[in-house]
Amino acid sequence: MLLDILVTLILGTVIYYFLSRKKEETLPFKEGWWGKGQKPDTEEDTTIRPFKVETTEEELSDLFRRLDQARFTEPLENSCFLYGTNSVYLRKVISYWKNQFNWKKQVEVLNNYPQFKTKIQGIDIHFVHVKPPRLPEGRSAKPLLMVHGWPGSFYEFYKIIPLLTDPASHGLSDEHIFEVICPSIPGYGFSEAPHKKDFNSVSAASVFYELMLRLGFSEFYAQGGDWGWLICTNLAQIAPNHMKGLHLNLASVTKVGFIHVLSILLGRYLPGLFGFQDEDVKRMFPFLEKGLYRILKESGYAHIQATKPDTVGCGLNDSPVGLAAYILEKFSTWTDLEFRNLEDGGLERKFTLDDLLTNIMIYWVSGCIVSSMRFYKENLQKGIGTQKHEKLTVQVPTGIASFPNEIMHTPPAWAQKKYTNIVSFHYMPRGGHFAALEEPELLAEDILQFVGKVEKSNFGERKERNSP
Repeated sequence: MLLDILVTLILGTVIYYFLSRKKEETLPFKEGWWGKGQKPDTEEDTTIRPFKVETTEEELSDLFRRLDQARFTEPLENSCFLYGTNSVYLRKVISYWKNQFNWKKQVEVLNNYPQFKTKIQGIDIHFVHVKPPRLPEGRSAKPLLMVHGWPGSFYEFYKIIPLLTDPASHGLSDEHIFEVICPSIPGYGFSEAPHKKDFNSVSAASVFYELMLRLGFSEFYAQGGDWGWLICTNLAQIAPNHMKGLHLNLASVTKVGFIHVLSILLGRYLPGLFGFQDEDVKRMFPFLEKGLYRILKESGYAHIQATKPDTVGCGLNDSPVGLAAYILEKFSTWTDLEFRNLEDGGLERKFTLDDLLTNIMIYWVSGCIVSSMRFYKENLQKGIGTQKHEKLTVQVPTGIASFPNEIMHTPPAWAQKKYTNIVSFHYMPRGGHFAALEEPELLAEDILQFVGKVEKSNFGERKERNSP
């Protein structure tokens, strides 16, 4: 009798443990109201409305007046980009902006792809939605959500979109063809900024989940870097049964344990013990230089934006030159840290001035720099490692493209503790933080091979289930 009771208690405890554990692995959908004032009693308008970027002579006249009145500070001798954007080079950019850059032409470029807006949780969400120009008979496109970060925008994806929607025309395999959806994070670009506090990555993931369902996609892939990494990760935690696969070109780990610390101390000398590859050792060590010091040197902006974003944001929103200096410095340093040693920040080695200024203009004409910076405070004000999503793993099939010039490297041995179903991890041969804009072909190829592995695995599982 006592033995039966004991066995029953043990079995009950084990069952409860696994059931509760499984339940915890899903992140709750965050229902919110981010519009002005109180949420109305009426149902939200779910209409999807066409949108086009527009400009006016008044807008351009105001911009040129501000550019003409810019007050520059002379840089220190031989300081290059080590103190931030070098004003000698900045003068060149501003001259190009005033005399050669054609915003009206770039507006046409932006409008080459269909854009829309729809109201979700009280705010207008802007997104680009590109369908394949052609599909082989009997084939269907795979929905792919692509999410940008800061200080980028939806424009980052304009060079990779045709490679994914029409791969065959660009020398890539057309085994998998995509229908691409690129939303602007609320508070970025042409998405309305939240009017209330606490809109974080889980909020954005919930909004984008609603967006995908509204577009009719019950299953989809997702891809992101920078904030897009975290938003898509949260979306995978919220809706694992709806996300077929998660592809990342940045995969930070925010929950650090004893093994992480030990691997930092000993991984250089005993890499095999911690699952490190030779490339991991090359990118991570010496850790003081490539880890701690690098973060301290390059994270000052994040501390400002995670504490008092509105203060510095006021100046940036008022001065196009200040805004350009602030954003250009990130496109320099985050593309290659060695560019800090160049007077021009190496910016035109990987990007055109038209591309860089188009991204800056999206921030300028929308007036979104302050609201974009607030996203740091909303995500970091409670501390790193304290939020529920940071403690949960990701079960969705995951692919990681690890670019060598990313500020911090996450080895696969660390990544797999968070992403438990990594089907593809590649050390990319070149490139940095803004991978879709800098190396669209490399990123597209990695996405295509990752989706191929996921689809093949899914086909094998279906075949196994249907076999007698």
